[in-house]
Amino acid sequence: MTLFMSPGNVAFSIFGFDIYYYGILMGFAILVGIILSNKIANKFYKYDNIILDISPVIILSGILGARIYYCIVNFHYYFNHPLLILDFRSGGLSIHGSIIGGALALWYLSKRYNILFADLCDIFSVSLPLSQAIARWGNFFNSEAFGRVTNLPWKLYIAPEYRPDKYVDFSYFHPTFLYESILDLGIFFVMLRLFFNKDKSYSGKMTAIYLILYSVARIVVEYFRIDCTHFVFGVPLPIVVSFIIIIGALFFLFKKRNKFTS
Repeated sequence: MTLFMSPGNVAFSIFGFDIYYYGILMGFAILVGIILSNKIANKFYKYDNIILDISPVIILSGILGARIYYCIVNFHYYFNHPLLILDFRSGGLSIHGSIIGGALALWYLSKRYNILFADLCDIFSVSLPLSQAIARWGNFFNSEAFGRVTNLPWKLYIAPEYRPDKYVDFSYFHPTFLYESILDLGIFFVMLRLFFNKDKSYSGKMTAIYLILYSVARIVVEYFRIDCTHFVFGVPLPIVVSFIIIIGALFFLFKKRNKFTS
């Protein structure tokens, strides 16, 4: 029995224009993230719906960052096909790029609205993993970002046209979209509990915790995935980036802890 099998990537069409599941899920994930972040900002920071005001800039920066990062990582392809850089509908977004783009937007907005940059990051660190958990299901409908061959009960069927050449004779793979979605959901509940328990002794702490937890989750999921095409000394690039993020976040936590305990 096949537990997971994509029904296809097109949800419906309007006058011949295809509407993709990926886009619907991405839009829903963003909406949920903005609404939750706004509620947290209003309740704990008394920002009076300022998140709703700045959300268009954050969304645009996050999407652009995700696309630019992906194109840089796949530089050789997009150097030869520069017009495809603007073809967002063909796919190609990176969560690491989205985080960078969103962070740059938050830094700019913090200066403009005279708000602590770290506070803004902390607010979004709670809602971001929930948005990620929702958006990851877009990979399911696109039949992408799957893992190694498996015959486990929760196996994912991948149609032949989506299989890598070396795996064309295999039908079932690890549903890594599901693994990351579950891990992201777990991170969300951890962050939510920490936040409501007022574990916010200094600005930036929640952001650092999120970065560590997500990076660990990404390393775990990356262990199963087979679609990585970029390596650093034989190590998949996403794992290298995740380790760098973990080291940076731990350094921040230890530095701030020593400052507040000294």
